[in-house]
Amino acid sequence: MRVFFLFLALFLARPAFADDADAALGFPIWLTNYRTAAMARGLPAAWLDVALTGVNYLPVVVALDRAQPDDPTRRSVFADYLARHLTADRIEPGRTRMADNSATLRAVTAKTGVPADIIMGIWGMETSYGRVNGGFDLPSALATLAYDGRRADLFTRELDAAVRIIGEGRATRSQMRGSWAGALGQPQFLPSNYLKHGSDGDGDDRVDLWGSVPDTLTSIGKYLADNGWQPGLGWGFRVGVPADFDRASVTNPDRPTECIRPLEKHSRWLPVADWRARGLVPLNSFWPDDAVLMTLVEPDGPGTDAYLTSANYRVLLSYNCSNFYALSVALLGNAIAAPPR
Repeated sequence: MRVFFLFLALFLARPAFADDADAALGFPIWLTNYRTAAMARGLPAAWLDVALTGVNYLPVVVALDRAQPDDPTRRSVFADYLARHLTADRIEPGRTRMADNSATLRAVTAKTGVPADIIMGIWGMETSYGRVNGGFDLPSALATLAYDGRRADLFTRELDAAVRIIGEGRATRSQMRGSWAGALGQPQFLPSNYLKHGSDGDGDDRVDLWGSVPDTLTSIGKYLADNGWQPGLGWGFRVGVPADFDRASVTNPDRPTECIRPLEKHSRWLPVADWRARGLVPLNSFWPDDAVLMTLVEPDGPGTDAYLTSANYRVLLSYNCSNFYALSVALLGNAIAAPPR
């Protein structure tokens, strides 16, 4: 049955081209033009020669991109998503891996202020602690997505970054494998984030996000710190909301300009003291200081599970712009850090 639904999703997500053959015919022309433009942007011809070796159009990448669950007409339920991701086979290995890497995690937390459980939550959600890193040829995937055109600027920049990674000797051409969406290594960084936030955690003067766990954990911590993580501030917690709660009174009057659909689910910022006065109650948590600003998030809409989230939750959204993802990272981290029952 799962195979059938995967086939159906791929079929319904056909590229805009008349067929894959038409798309494949135009791809070599696009690749030649890309190479010329990349050289004009300052990428050396020798780098491009190596990085673009063996690059091909991948129809399955276009199909997967067009089949993403971002259709507002389809009902997605957070409880279902969480049940698939917050599982014993993620929590128990997470506890083991956290214990095995406790020294590295302590060092990363001391340097960045990012707690170990949050780092573990991202590592577990992204690649199941390095078990599933993706097997796609990254330059081919990035070139395909840039050629497809829906987000041409983004993926052209990421292809440039991949060329730079190879050209500067940070990774070999054969090492550049990852997800169909162009993310690489155990933390699933896009190539530009590898260049910006990749960090050497094992002291060998290189950043190996495929094979080095210390590099992976250090890079995740650096990414979150670079994006504004505030040490000592939790991400948030689940709350009980009164049945007669007036949601209109906390509606955000300012429409978000980025990460739009997830942030449309957020209330305006209010201090903890205000949320307390409105009758919200923490579930399995404690109130932070009254002055801390938080937003109310109900991922499945009013009357469902509700969370008060801090500025650090927005940092999790910078990693992946999805309330389902950010909440799952935070809750997985909480579960890993909690004492076993």
